Amino acid sequence: MLYTSFIKPFFDFVFALGLFLVVLPIFLVVALMLTLHIKGSPFFVQRRPGKNERIFKIIKFKTMTDARDDEGNLLPDDVRLTSLGKWVRSTSLDELPQLLNVIKGDMSFVGPRPLLPQYLPLYNDFQKQRHKVRPGITGWAQVNGRNVISWPKKFELDVHYVNHVSFGMDLKILYRTFFKVIKSEGITDNKTQTVTYFTGNEE
Repeated sequence: MLYTSFIKPFFDFVFALGLFLVVLPIFLVVALMLTLHIKGSPFFVQRRPGKNERIFKIIKFKTMTDARDDEGNLLPDDVRLTSLGKWVRSTSLDELPQLLNVIKGDMSFVGPRPLLPQYLPLYNDFQKQRHKVRPGITGWAQVNGRNVISWPKKFELDVHYVNHVSFGMDLKILYRTFFKVIKSEGITDNKTQTVTYFTGNEE
C-alpha cells in the first residue's frame, strides 16, 4: 500500500524532525527537572517489539525512581512514581523522547502502542496482527479509552487500525489525541497510576 509503505514514513520523519526542533527547549527543561528530581538519568529506555515483532529500544522520560526493597527487588510502580513523574505522565510529556524513535524509523506518530516483549508468546493469531505496522506514539486504542479499557478491547482496536489504516484515519486519531492530552483523559486505570500487565487470554 503506497500510503503505509512510502507516504506515511516520509511524513513521519519530516514532521518528527521538525516538531523535535520546535519542542527542544521544553525537552531540555523537562530533562533537567527530572535529572534533579530523580537524581539520575531522566530517560527510560526499554526493549519493545515493533513492526514484524522486530525488537527496538523505546525512549521515554523517566517518571519513576529505582527504589528497591531490602532484597534488591524494585518496589511497586505506584510507590516509585514521583510527584513530578505523575505530572509529566498526566501531561504526556513523558512521550516526547519517542520523537527520536520516529526519526529513527522504529515508530510512527500513529499506530498500535509498542508493548513488552514478554507479551509476544501470549498473543493469539488475531492479536498478533497488531505487529503488521509500525507502532505509534498514539493510536486508535489510545483515543478510545487509553488505559481505562480492557486488554482484549485494546487489541481489538489495534487490529481494527491495522486493517483500516489510511491518511484520513491517522488525521482523525491525531486530532482526537490532541484533545485527549489537553483533558488528560484515560490516563489512569481505576485511579491507579500505572497500567496493569497483560497475563494472557482466558481459555
